[in-house]
Amino acid sequence: MGMSHGYGPSPDKKEMISLIRKAIERGVTFFDTAQVYGPFTNEELVGEALDPFRGQVVIATKFGLRIVPSSGQQVVDSQPEYIKQSADASLKRLRVDTIDLFYQHRVDPKVPIEDVAGAVKDLMREGKVKHFGLSEAGVQTIRRAHAVQQVTAVQSEYSLWWRRPEDELLPTLEELGIGLVPFSPLGKGFLTGKIDETTAFDSSDFRNIVPRFTPDVRKANLELVDLLRKVAEQKNATPGQIALAWLLAQKPWIVPIPGTRKLERLEENIEAVTVELTSEDLREINSAVSKVAIQGARYPEELDKRTGL
Repeated sequence: MGMSHGYGPSPDKKEMISLIRKAIERGVTFFDTAQVYGPFTNEELVGEALDPFRGQVVIATKFGLRIVPSSGQQVVDSQPEYIKQSADASLKRLRVDTIDLFYQHRVDPKVPIEDVAGAVKDLMREGKVKHFGLSEAGVQTIRRAHAVQQVTAVQSEYSLWWRRPEDELLPTLEELGIGLVPFSPLGKGFLTGKIDETTAFDSSDFRNIVPRFTPDVRKANLELVDLLRKVAEQKNATPGQIALAWLLAQKPWIVPIPGTRKLERLEENIEAVTVELTSEDLREINSAVSKVAIQGARYPEELDKRTGL
């Protein structure tokens, strides 16, 4: 996402294609995009970058958010006919014959989830989609969808500073045999330790409208980053690597998707798989984190309404 959307001006396309290909060289096989990233330009970028690597990588994309041409606004739309149109458009932009993993980006309260699952099931029968996913869906929605068409993966925010999935989502996914793909595993960059209350974001960076990123709240939440920094020093790692290693240690079916636009950060993130956190380490981290009062909402109110339906 960050290569085309959300984090200020988009970097040079050729540089991003090169970075994606360097990720493959280093063993990365799973790439996540969506129609609305850009919009549309990120799927094209991913399609071009991964074109020489067909069969070696897995690509996930998302449907269910429509761009209003007159305003550029995103509106939820999971009408079955629109899902099928979206799939055809994504196939072209991604330069593939089949979408490996097709997520509903956000639940559409106007369309029964059974109809959404049925539309994706049709696409799977046609060979246009391999696997069905949901993003930021509530557990009842997941159960209802899964009853119509097996859900392979659910994508939701999950990290050391957003642990609500532990309440209901993780037990439900374990019961149903569904994988979890945590987005923002580094807290939109905050858990790397590179951001503090003085950090200035570009005017087009969406973190400017996120309550959790107001300067006062950032200052308060640095207590969590300081904790990660202490563990990182003991493990000869970085705070970001500890945040990723913690996620990887939770369940074997959790696959976080950290994003970056820099080679050094890509390499840092990949090295997180070498950081071993013992059960004692995890107990100590959980105990320390439980004493930290995380402040600020993770989304503005209007966007928060779209989650957990």
